[in-house]
Amino acid sequence: MERNSYILQMQGITKEFPGVRALDDVNLNVHTGSIHAICGENGAGKSTLMKVLSGVYPYGTYDGKIIYMGQEMKFKNIKESEHAGIAIIHQELTMIPELSITENIFMGNEITHKGLINWTEERAKTSEILKKVGLTINPDTLIKHLGVGQQQLVEIAKALSKNVKLLILDEPTSALNEADSANLLELMKGLRDKGITCIMISHKLNEIAEVSDAVTVIRDGHTVESYDVEAGKVDEDQIIKSMVGRSIENRYPEHEPKIGDVIFEVRNWCIEDPEVAGRMVCKNSSFNVRAGEIVGFAGLMGAGRTELMRSIFGKNYGIYRSGTIKIKGREVRLNSVEQAIKNGIAYVPEDRKT
Repeated sequence: MERNSYILQMQGITKEFPGVRALDDVNLNVHTGSIHAICGENGAGKSTLMKVLSGVYPYGTYDGKIIYMGQEMKFKNIKESEHAGIAIIHQELTMIPELSITENIFMGNEITHKGLINWTEERAKTSEILKKVGLTINPDTLIKHLGVGQQQLVEIAKALSKNVKLLILDEPTSALNEADSANLLELMKGLRDKGITCIMISHKLNEIAEVSDAVTVIRDGHTVESYDVEAGKVDEDQIIKSMVGRSIENRYPEHEPKIGDVIFEVRNWCIEDPEVAGRMVCKNSSFNVRAGEIVGFAGLMGAGRTELMRSIFGKNYGIYRSGTIKIKGREVRLNSVEQAIKNGIAYVPEDRKT
């Protein structure tokens, strides 16, 4: 197929749930061998559209047509769409943490010989598959011992092992750090160069700008606009305008802070690493926060930002060595998460799902 032919056309897709029309006459045209970004605010209908495509919402539960590789498709379930070469990598990873990479990749698809699983062949094939996504790790490693970025790559490797032609990534970098995100974007470019088409659901405009060949914006269940783009030449303001329905002159709204008195104070906070005796993670950390103030903590990965906050939040991390906390001028001892919460402190962790 030449570069400008379509691998996928979704025409007039309408999907209703009781009392709500989640998708209303949505159209999507995806070129073969391209990276196509679908963006829109939370609840715009992006994930619903992909569930229609993959058969999670089967044929008959929606209106409209799916034309894939020149033929109309009527997927009854996810197995049928996978068989046709369409794979979705969901935002919520679907690996089983207690099993190995090999077991996860071949689950339900085991290589057997006379009724027994051929582990040697499965391991060898897993190593081969992992190389496609740039991972050189022991196939017997349990999923729970991998970082989120590596788990994401294993999911993609699993999809590639099924001879995928259209790979859908739903918010692929939402849980990844900068390095893992960059690695994943490079991998997507590599897959495109090998002829695999990618659909990326994202609202990270810098990533869309870096890798996309085309962008479709969905708002309130409607396709607002679709256009081809050149990597590096995406007009972010145009995308934002399409997503929210108006132009935003100032991406960061002006706000007039009303700064009051100091209400929270940490002094000479010292916390020892729970794993390495004698290594201090927080060394005499001191700061204060005033009423009505937003305080930012910056630093490289591993600088100790998360460790500092967790240790303050009811000594949830590390071994407390010294230091004081004052709330509204009164010294408090927060020896447990319960005590921290009772004193009006809340903590939203980095890994929000877990």
